[in-house]
Amino acid sequence: MSSDDISVVLSDDRPPVDTLAVGVSEYGLAGLTAVDYLADQHSMREVGHLRTPGPPFITPFENGSPRHHTRLYVDEAASFAVLVGERFVPPAQAKSLAEAITTAGEKLDASNITMLTGVPIAHGPDDHAPFYIATPAYREAYLDDTDIRPMGSGFLDGLSAELVTMGIDGSLSTGVFTTPTHPQAPDAAAAIRLLTALKETHAIQIDTGPLEAFAANIEAHYQALAERMEAADSDRMSDDRMYM
Repeated sequence: MSSDDISVVLSDDRPPVDTLAVGVSEYGLAGLTAVDYLADQHSMREVGHLRTPGPPFITPFENGSPRHHTRLYVDEAASFAVLVGERFVPPAQAKSLAEAITTAGEKLDASNITMLTGVPIAHGPDDHAPFYIATPAYREAYLDDTDIRPMGSGFLDGLSAELVTMGIDGSLSTGVFTTPTHPQAPDAAAAIRLLTALKETHAIQIDTGPLEAFAANIEAHYQALAERMEAADSDRMSDDRMYM
């Protein structure tokens, strides 16, 4: 699949921005939840979309109204744009999608691309924090004066790997904010950690209050579900002992 297979469609009245943040559909939906929340809370204006042919192709809709699965929004006052990608990115299409996102960033005159993503790794409570993987130019511009920790040794794959690889030698400095993500989706708590990192590094005003309330409701739901399952298991064990 070549980059020509993905079309970048932008409106003529798009304003220039400094930062393009990217979140797509993946494990835990943390990055997607974060950028979708930004677009909604900041009443960002849609200025374009990407068309990515090939399976699996989806067209999301709400209240009967369809929308493009990968959309670009801008907040002109904050000089900020987000890419909201509701379509899962097949590994074979990660490179061509990264090329299209980079092209979109260049057309928006962005100086950096920031990807927000969750990672399904074993972790303890102390690891409920954002971490970064970033090119030298990105670290110098956004991370040197923060307390955000670098992710330890390992490797990126998929879309984040392709974006960072392009950023190593390209004109757009590139960073990835990542955090451990739980299987329940959306992991709103992980999305809050990613937004906190974005707020700290890019001086963007982000009110996470509504998302925090949503995260608390999700946590309470899963806690209640776990307690019911534990009680059901206990009842079954008690019943089994009657026949010993």
